[in-house]
Amino acid sequence: MYDKASLALIPSGTKDGTLYSVLPADGDGDFDHTRATSATRVNKDGLIESVASGVPRLDYPLIDGVVQDCPALLLEPSRTNLVTYSEDFSEWTLSNSSVLSSQVVSPDGTQNADKVIASATNTTHFVAIIPSVSATTTYTFTLYAKSDEYERLYIRQGTGNSPSAAVYDLNGVGAVLETYGSPLDTSIELVGNEWYKITLTNITSSTSPNFAPNITGIPNSGYSADADGVTFLGDGTSGVFIWGAQLEEGSYATSYIPTSGSTVTRNADVCENAGNADLFNDNEGVLFAEFSMLNDSDTSNRYISLSDGSPDNSIMFQITGGGDLNLYNNGTSNENRIDTYLADLTQDIKVAVQYGQNTSDYKVYINGVSQSLNSSFVAETISGLDNLSIDYPTFDFKFNGKVKQLMVFNEALTDAELIELTTI
Repeated sequence: MYDKASLALIPSGTKDGTLYSVLPADGDGDFDHTRATSATRVNKDGLIESVASGVPRLDYPLIDGVVQDCPALLLEPSRTNLVTYSEDFSEWTLSNSSVLSSQVVSPDGTQNADKVIASATNTTHFVAIIPSVSATTTYTFTLYAKSDEYERLYIRQGTGNSPSAAVYDLNGVGAVLETYGSPLDTSIELVGNEWYKITLTNITSSTSPNFAPNITGIPNSGYSADADGVTFLGDGTSGVFIWGAQLEEGSYATSYIPTSGSTVTRNADVCENAGNADLFNDNEGVLFAEFSMLNDSDTSNRYISLSDGSPDNSIMFQITGGGDLNLYNNGTSNENRIDTYLADLTQDIKVAVQYGQNTSDYKVYINGVSQSLNSSFVAETISGLDNLSIDYPTFDFKFNGKVKQLMVFNEALTDAELIELTTI
C-alpha cells in the first residue's frame, strides 16, 4: 500500500541532520526540522544518548525495560532542568548520608551513577538540593534509581508548606508503595538493567514556595515515614544507586537534560514544511498519521496539517487542550469539523482521513474502525496543497508528541485498504 503514497515519513534514520521521508526518493519530501540545542533520546540499545542541535530524535520506546523495534520521531516543548547537578550528588546537601561517585553503569551506558548511603544512626537521612521555583506552579521531578542493599527509595518534595513524599519499590516491575501529603501524580517505570525512572509532580505553595527534592534509599522494613521525612537506622554501607535528577516546570516529565553546575534549557523541536504542489492531489487523497501525545494535560492545541500554508485550504488533525482529536477541512468551525474522536491519545493511535470534492467522498478510519462523520459537516473544495507539517498551517501551534508514521496518498483508498492502514 505504501507505494501508493506521494509522501511517507516512517522514522528510521536521518541524513545530514535532516529528517527524511521514504517517498519521494528525490528528497522533495524532506521535512524542515529545527531545535536550537542538543537533546537526548533513547537509542536502539535502550540507552539515553545526546544528539546535536537540529538533529531529529528517533526515540525508541521501552516497555517493562525492554527496548522496542520501532522508533518514533520525538517532538517536545522547551524545558529547563532546574537541578544544577543532575549526576554529581556529592554537590547536593548531605544529611546523615554519604555519596560514592561513579559506582555503576547508568542509563546512558557509562559508569557515572552515584551510590547514596545512609549513616549508621537512627535518624532522618537524605541528599537534597533546593532549585529556584515559583509560587503556585506545577513542577515535575524525575530521577533514575537502582537498588543495591536497599530495595526501596524515599523521595520528599518541598519543605515547610504542604510537602509531599512517596516510597518506591526498586525490585521486580517497580511500584509506588506509599504516598504522603497530596502529590498531584507519581509513577515508576522499569527502563532496563534494573534501573527505574521515577517521577513526582506537584504544585508549589502560594507562600514560601519550595520543591527541594530530598532522596534516600531505605530498608524494606523498620522505617518511619511521612511527608516531612523518613527515619531509620542505617549501617553506614547500605544504600541505592541514583542518576539523572531533573526538575522542570510542567505537569509531565520530558526527556533527560543533563546539567553540571548550572540550569540547562532544551529548546523546542519543530518539524514542518515537507512537500510541494507537484506532490499532492487537491481533488482526492488520504492523510494518515500514527502518533501518540506526551501527556493528557497539555492545555494548548496541537496540529498535523496538509495545506497551502493557510487553514482555509487544509486537512487538519487537531489535538485539543482537553485531549480530544478533531479532524477539520478548511477551517475550525463546526461545519468544517469532519469528526471528533475521544480517546486516550497518550497511547498509539492510527488515523486516516480520506478527502475529496464532496461531503460523500470523506471517510474517517481510526484504529481500524470506520467513524461516523459530524452531522453538520459540509465539505469545502481544497486547492493549492503544497505543505505537510507536524504543526498548524501557519506554524503557530507546535506538535508535542511521538510520530511513528505520517503519509499522504494521492488517491482514494478502498475500505479494506483503510482498515489495513489504520489497524493497530
